Amino acid sequence: MIKIMADSTCDLSDEMLKKYDISIAPLIVSIDGKEYRDRIDITADEFYSRLATYAKPPTTSMPTPESYMDCFRKAEEAGHDEILCICMSSGTSGSYQGAVLSKDLYFESHPESKVRIEIIDSVSMSHGSGWLIVKCARLRDLGYSFEELVDYCEHVKYRIKHFLSVEDLENLIRSGRLSGTGAIIGKMLGIQPIMSMKNTKGAVVAKKRGLKQVLNFYVQEFLERVDYDETDFVIIGYTSDIHRAENLKNLFVEKTGFDGDIYMMQMGVAVGTHVGLGGLSMFFLEKPHADFIQHIKEKLVRRTSNQ
Repeated sequence: MIKIMADSTCDLSDEMLKKYDISIAPLIVSIDGKEYRDRIDITADEFYSRLATYAKPPTTSMPTPESYMDCFRKAEEAGHDEILCICMSSGTSGSYQGAVLSKDLYFESHPESKVRIEIIDSVSMSHGSGWLIVKCARLRDLGYSFEELVDYCEHVKYRIKHFLSVEDLENLIRSGRLSGTGAIIGKMLGIQPIMSMKNTKGAVVAKKRGLKQVLNFYVQEFLERVDYDETDFVIIGYTSDIHRAENLKNLFVEKTGFDGDIYMMQMGVAVGTHVGLGGLSMFFLEKPHADFIQHIKEKLVRRTSNQ
C-alpha cells in the first residue's frame, strides 16, 4: 500500500487530508518568543486575526526530524510498504533536506524496516505542492504504482503554475521579494505585485493596479497556459479574506467554462507568515514549454551518460 505525506506548507484542507489519508509533518512557527506547530498548536484564523498585534514578525523553521520519522513509523505500522513524501521547494526552505535526513535517521533507528521511502522536492509552495499531492493521491487511487507516481512527480512538478498576489506588501519586503522603494510606490499607486515560481524560488512576474486587474490577470493566464488534458482541478488559495477567493472563483467560472473541480483552501500559518494578509493564489498545470522540454532532454542525457 502507498502512503502519501507532506509538510504542513501544502496547505490542504483537513477534509482533503482525511479523504486521501495524507499525513503532515508540521513546520514550527515562532511568535513573540513562543513556538507553535503549524496546524496543531495554532489555526490559520487565529493567526491572521492576531497578526497585526504581534510585537515582532513571526518566523518559521522546518519540521523536526522526529515529526517526519513519526509519520514514517505510523505509516509502516499501519501496513504501508511504500511512502511518497512530497515537500515544499528546496529553494525556499530546508524542509526537503530535513525529510531526506529524517529518512536516513529512520532506517538507522529501524534497521529491520522494509518500507520504501521516496522524498520529492516539489519545487512548489503552498497549494502548488498541494496540487501535486492531490493529483498523486487521485492517481494512486486509480491504480498507479509507486514507481509511476514518483516518475509523474518528476515529470510534471516544473509545470505546476503558481500565481500569488497580496494586499499588504510588508511581508514581501521582509522576505526580500520586493524592495522598500518598490513597496512605497506600490502603496501610493494601489499596485499589487503578482508572484510565481522561477528556478525553485518566488519571483514577481507582474504588477497590477487593484483587485479587478489581478483577477483578470489570473483568468487570462489560465486560458493561455493551462494543460486541459492534465488539469482536472484548480486550487484557489487565500490567507485572511475568503471573499477575494470567492470573487476569483466566480470570474473564473464565468470566463473559462472550466468543468473540473475548483477547490478554495486557506493558506496555513507557516505560509501566511511570509505572505501576510490579503493573499490570493491560484494553481493549475500548464502546458509543456520550451524550457521544460530542454530540461527533460538534459536530464535524459545526464542519465544516459551515467549508465
